[in-house]
Amino acid sequence: MLTALSIRDVVLIEALDLDFNDGLGVLTGETGAGKSILLDALGLALGSRADSGLVRHGTDRARVTASFAPLKAGHAALDLLDEAGIEVEPGEPLVIRREVKRDGGSRGFIADQPASAALLRDVGATLVEIHGQHDERGLLNPRGHRALLDAFGQIDLSSVAQSHGEWRAAETALAEARERLLNDVSEREWLDHSIAEIAALAPEAGEEEALAAARSDMQKGARLVDEMDGVDKLLAGSDGALAQLRAATRRLDRLAAEHPLFAEALAAFDRALIEAGEGEDSLSKAAEALRFDPAELDRIETRLFDLRALARKHRVEADGLAALLEDLTARRAAIDAGEQSLADLESRVARSQSAYRNAAEALHAARVKAAAALDKAVASELAPLKLDAAQFRTAVEPLDQSQWGPHGADRVEFLIATNPGAPFAGLMKIASGGELSRFLLALKVSLAEVGGAGTIIFDEIDRGVGGAVASAIGERLSRLSDSRQLLVVTHSPQVAARGTQHYMIAKTSDGTVARTGVRSLDAGERQEEIARMLSGADITDEARAQAARLMEVV
Repeated sequence: MLTALSIRDVVLIEALDLDFNDGLGVLTGETGAGKSILLDALGLALGSRADSGLVRHGTDRARVTASFAPLKAGHAALDLLDEAGIEVEPGEPLVIRREVKRDGGSRGFIADQPASAALLRDVGATLVEIHGQHDERGLLNPRGHRALLDAFGQIDLSSVAQSHGEWRAAETALAEARERLLNDVSEREWLDHSIAEIAALAPEAGEEEALAAARSDMQKGARLVDEMDGVDKLLAGSDGALAQLRAATRRLDRLAAEHPLFAEALAAFDRALIEAGEGEDSLSKAAEALRFDPAELDRIETRLFDLRALARKHRVEADGLAALLEDLTARRAAIDAGEQSLADLESRVARSQSAYRNAAEALHAARVKAAAALDKAVASELAPLKLDAAQFRTAVEPLDQSQWGPHGADRVEFLIATNPGAPFAGLMKIASGGELSRFLLALKVSLAEVGGAGTIIFDEIDRGVGGAVASAIGERLSRLSDSRQLLVVTHSPQVAARGTQHYMIAKTSDGTVARTGVRSLDAGERQEEIARMLSGADITDEARAQAARLMEVV
């Protein structure tokens, strides 16, 4: 609900602060007093185009601040603000501010945080509906008609939304499977070749490391054997060290009896011969251990090089070849099973599409039923509003399949025919602005319990009518104000008498500067203003009496 409006330097308004209550607020004043300026100022705060012509002459900027009652959790405006990263303290009024400079530049703020004009418009649309002769928002926009009909008929969309989600998920899975199968089929020849190539090599996990270690040991053994051959040449043979040591021992054996030291030397040489023999045995065993088959080394090297070359070809580690073979084999098997898999997915798509169709058909039937009820409700409101020759119809028509969605398969639009035999057309195509406003009122009254903005503004909805029709308009506005705040710019005393809050707009001039002002009227002032609306500039006692009677009827 709009609680306050502060305007500074907008056209003829120098400074204006207004407070609003719930119920029906009426704004009256003589023609040309500036009622449209008030609505233009509010529209500016709610994201309308920033026109530098709104800036009062002699000033550099215009400012408008609109305050709204704290919003309840779940309000659409709070969702928009949350998406935009604007924080609003729970329980605090929502304040929207807009400034326009003389050069046309503008700045917007919500809760004292910068906000774009687009965000002001989106948030403003959830807070205020402005219905004027050329307004193209709210009820006039066919894009919102389907949601209004669903709310009016209390139609549950969950079944359709769920079945639509399942259908789209099935279609996505099918499309992905087809793409995978198409790619795999195109690679069938490559897969067959790669599988055969890797399978022929039959790689095993850890094989590269084992082969590399065996190759390294063999290469090391070859080097050591060469070294051992040199040692053997020094030790073995008739001229070798061991043969010389044995010859020396035999000679000492003949001399040992001649001197004790010879005997000691002989004993040492004997021990050396024993140690040398043991060393010779160890060398023999080492030679046996290091001996390898060159053909085996060739086989190991060939196997190792083949593994590594194949790994490079497939851009994997050599130890990953076995896993790659499994993966390629699985992909090849998937090709063979692909047709059956596609058939299963196609069956799932068909089932889910059928389920969606059934849910959409049930939704369509519910909408048709709700449309008939809404048509009847609107029709009952037309005659009292001097629209008895007009007809209203809620069109529920099928959408092209490409446009089906979680909201069903219907396009909904409110249509009117202003004269018997005239074709039905959209609300925005009606010729008369006054008729349009009354149609909107009839529709809004019929949708009184359906969501929408908490504040509704009607601009001169009573234009061109009077008497009983004006009374009917006033009665319906009053009824509608029971469920939300209404502000009405009116020239009709019958409508003004219905107001629970009355504002008079007047223009004054000091001879050089004209100013527009607005003030809230008390009961006596209301009677005087309504009497003026009845009789014109010269207010008669009879007009005052009639004004009193109108106010008493209310």
